[in-house]
Amino acid sequence: MTVINLRAASTSLVLDLGLEPGNGQPRILHWGADLGDTLPDPGILSEAVPPSALDVPVALELLPQASAGWRGRPGLRGHRATGAGFSPRLRLADWSRDGGRVEITQADESLGLRVHSVLTLHDGGLLEIAHTVTNDGGTAFALDELAAVVPVGPAGTEVLDLTGRWCRERHPQRSPLRQGTWVRSGRHGRTGHDAPLVMAVGSAGFGNRHGRVWAGHLGWSGNHESFVDTMADGRAVLGAAELLGSGEVVLGPGGSYSTPPYYAAYSDHGLDGITEAFYAWFRARDTHPATPRPVVLNTWEAVYFDHDLGVLTELAESAAGLGVERFVLDDGWFRHRRDDRAGLGDWYVDEEVWPEGLHPLADAVTGRGMQFGLWVEPEMVNVDSDLARAHPDWIAGPAEPGPPVPGTDRALPLEWRHQQVLDLVNPEAWQYIFERLDALLADYPIGYLKWDQNRDLVDLGHAGRPSAHEQTLAAYRLIDALRAAHPGVEIESCSSGGARVDLGILARTDRIWASDCNDALERTAIQRWTGLVVPPELVGSHIGPTTAHTTGRTHELSFRAITALFGHFGMEWDVRTVTGADREELCEVIGLYKDHRELLHTGRRVHADVPDPSLVLHGVVAGDGTRALFALAAVASSYAEQPGRVAIPGLDADTTYTVQLRYPRPGSPGHVLLQAAPPAWVEDGATATGRFLAEVGLPMPVLNPEHAVLLSVDS
Repeated sequence: MTVINLRAASTSLVLDLGLEPGNGQPRILHWGADLGDTLPDPGILSEAVPPSALDVPVALELLPQASAGWRGRPGLRGHRATGAGFSPRLRLADWSRDGGRVEITQADESLGLRVHSVLTLHDGGLLEIAHTVTNDGGTAFALDELAAVVPVGPAGTEVLDLTGRWCRERHPQRSPLRQGTWVRSGRHGRTGHDAPLVMAVGSAGFGNRHGRVWAGHLGWSGNHESFVDTMADGRAVLGAAELLGSGEVVLGPGGSYSTPPYYAAYSDHGLDGITEAFYAWFRARDTHPATPRPVVLNTWEAVYFDHDLGVLTELAESAAGLGVERFVLDDGWFRHRRDDRAGLGDWYVDEEVWPEGLHPLADAVTGRGMQFGLWVEPEMVNVDSDLARAHPDWIAGPAEPGPPVPGTDRALPLEWRHQQVLDLVNPEAWQYIFERLDALLADYPIGYLKWDQNRDLVDLGHAGRPSAHEQTLAAYRLIDALRAAHPGVEIESCSSGGARVDLGILARTDRIWASDCNDALERTAIQRWTGLVVPPELVGSHIGPTTAHTTGRTHELSFRAITALFGHFGMEWDVRTVTGADREELCEVIGLYKDHRELLHTGRRVHADVPDPSLVLHGVVAGDGTRALFALAAVASSYAEQPGRVAIPGLDADTTYTVQLRYPRPGSPGHVLLQAAPPAWVEDGATATGRFLAEVGLPMPVLNPEHAVLLSVDS
């Protein structure tokens, strides 16, 4: 019997490979708290045999199989054309270990199937699992599902995942863990506004800083399923898989399919521990952004489709005067694009709007010391476009009832935002898009692409078969090819705002746009739960206009600014209209971001468990524990007349700190304190140990609803 114990960052993964090759059935004995170096004989974990059941104990295998007695979701589902091969009997064929990485090969020689699994426990405690199934038989094998699963400890009694909609992405929902299967299916052809991001199981009442939590995320930008499967015998597993369409993946002899990577984390100190594992993995990547994240000005909510060189040059001049470092020209610059009904696919600069091309604007931007960025939406096409008229066959989708392509008898899927999906599985369509974007990047000094994708990919097909899988891979290849050809260009993933937020797209992009909503109140929740997995340096977070475009709410600049600080900071606002005291305050905030972005984008994220649901306290603590920034936000009116003492967690217990109200100061133009007299420490600061601040806290100022203050903490 061979037992492998992978250990990292207070986490253990214990694998039992069973007997010798040919007989072993690899299984996960434990995933969770670190068990140390010494383990007992794994035989003590052999399950009981209950009445009215199989006559042998049933183990949880690395790939759960009905042939081994597992009555939950199987890890591998599929069949051959005759119906054979529906119940594989996989057995250990080979294995190897290199540090925290284990490779296991299982095979069913009689069915001609082989599965190669790679499990890696990264230094920060994040577990990564990927499987590849290969058809070694002489006939085709139709694959229905290949899933990654991990066990949940017996302390797990509650399920938390996220859901949402456009402009309200990633909001939490909880329920008790019940017997049966809780499944979250995403059939959007992209990750989706309602995607769970993570599925987590935790001990009763687990929170931001307390409780045991097991959580998993599938790194895939297409159709997917995440699930918790709880058996009648009391065991529970977390898992996820790509959601494949009927007949979408059929493996010919010698053919293979690889799963997207599944990332799982365990924490004994609440959700912040899950965040620590994901952040450690992100920040250890060779491709992780290493330069300071520049201050961004995006033109969308400043000018929308009204592109005028004079106006945009004035906007660039105003932005540069504020300290903006990246200027992004949004939608509306290419042929026929006066609104969202035409032009997608025609990736040529509009000669009528830009008779000299984009060079005058690019020169105005770069000449003022800013980087020039450009919006594109390469995966979509308007029916009203030169591209669609020339190549109607490049529009993805089965021949189902729908609006016909002009000049043809071909019907299309229903439109979404007046657009269709460009069939990137078609090599000619893929090559056209690559060449057009390659030409733009060669012709102009573009340092940044805002890469949008503004519709679901429902009813997606190529050559008469479902194609969400291949379309996702084609989009990945397109981004990868452009990055290889233009290695200095950064790319943001935007998808109707936050509909494509996953580790698959983030493996090849430099940030995501969390939501099309710049309302600071909505963003407080959106960014908190996006930040459960994605570090702030990868999350675009902008100050919008005083009255939010998407909600109609009006907020003080201080609330909008503090919310935007805890991300990759920028503005989506006609800053030419910002004058006087507001402009001075905006300059102050931009200076704050520049002074603290190294801390914000390298430190540990901390989310306090505040009993009053109207208050949110979150922050970033430096890795060495010497300093921190915290935001206190009032997201609703409170049942109490004052907040009272609020604990400030996450600091070094024995270090003495000074806490100060950093912004906005009482009496300043952005003054937001409601009370007749604030707590005494607000004027001159408070000095206390990290232990005192975590256990006793400080009396906090009274804030109007939808206001915030920024606290600095220094040792």
